[in-house]
Amino acid sequence: MAVYTHLGAQDLAGLIAHYDVGELISAKGIAEGVSNSNWLIETSGSTGKGDKPGARFILTMYERRIEPDDLPFFLGLLDHLAAHGCPVPRTIHDRSGAAFRMIGGKAVALIEFLPGVSVDRPTTGQAFGVGEALARTHLAAGSFGQSRMQTLGLAAWDAIIHDCGAEALAGIDSALPALAFDELSFLAGSWPGGLPHGVCHCDLFPDNVLMLGDKVSGLIDFYFAATDFFAYDLAVTHAAWSFSMDGRQFRDGVSAALLEGYESIRPLMEYERSALPVLARGACMRFISSRADDWLNTPPDALVTRKDPMDFVRRLQFYREAGARAFTGRSGA
Repeated sequence: MAVYTHLGAQDLAGLIAHYDVGELISAKGIAEGVSNSNWLIETSGSTGKGDKPGARFILTMYERRIEPDDLPFFLGLLDHLAAHGCPVPRTIHDRSGAAFRMIGGKAVALIEFLPGVSVDRPTTGQAFGVGEALARTHLAAGSFGQSRMQTLGLAAWDAIIHDCGAEALAGIDSALPALAFDELSFLAGSWPGGLPHGVCHCDLFPDNVLMLGDKVSGLIDFYFAATDFFAYDLAVTHAAWSFSMDGRQFRDGVSAALLEGYESIRPLMEYERSALPVLARGACMRFISSRADDWLNTPPDALVTRKDPMDFVRRLQFYREAGARAFTGRSGA
């Protein structure tokens, strides 16, 4: 989440007036994340549809890496998962039934606000809950009638890194160009095929999960969702949850709890488990490439917090050294 585009009070009030949610009371920009502009919206609440006075919503304006043609998929997926009991926010449709609207040439959507907090240092109980919730979305998405090609796969990582260029990457860290190009070469020759697949979140970081204690109250930001290997989605989540934020500490207890939670709902096939080390290295490369691009190209006046690609370089180096051992730990923090 972030704010790239600034909307005035009159623009926001006019937009909210198209929804049956009452009048706009307040709107606050949200700075986390890197891809879209987001606001926390509070309204007076509607009558007759269950929204209480002071109802809250998230308003999202789609800025980067998201095509308007993909929005029916993203927003339809939210509604499908919510209808199947997953802790996912529903889309608020306007009075004409549309899931999104256009303002200033950009698409915007109003999304249900879910209670809960994101955690910086998850407990093993929270990691178990996240693994369990992820597996439930994989199963529920099986009856979702749409699919979306993965646009941030290996070919995209390669293109992003080459577009950044060795000189600019070296400006982030002198070791980054050689490491990135070497890893891309390895992944091109080692990426698995034929694994169980379906619609995946592909970006399930701690700041995309809302917790109430150890219970997952919300999985949010499905805007990188695509059809991919379920084990890749698990590997992305593993890389995001099983380390300290800077990637310097691997938390094997959190890792084990995450995997245990996932397999309590959807046990892995043995060939999925054996692919996890390579998939995790790919997950790291995905975020090294996108974070490097954001680091170099985010507008200086954007209300956004850039994220250091080296945090995932450290994770990648761990996965390179640990291999399968990264997915077998049963103790620790």
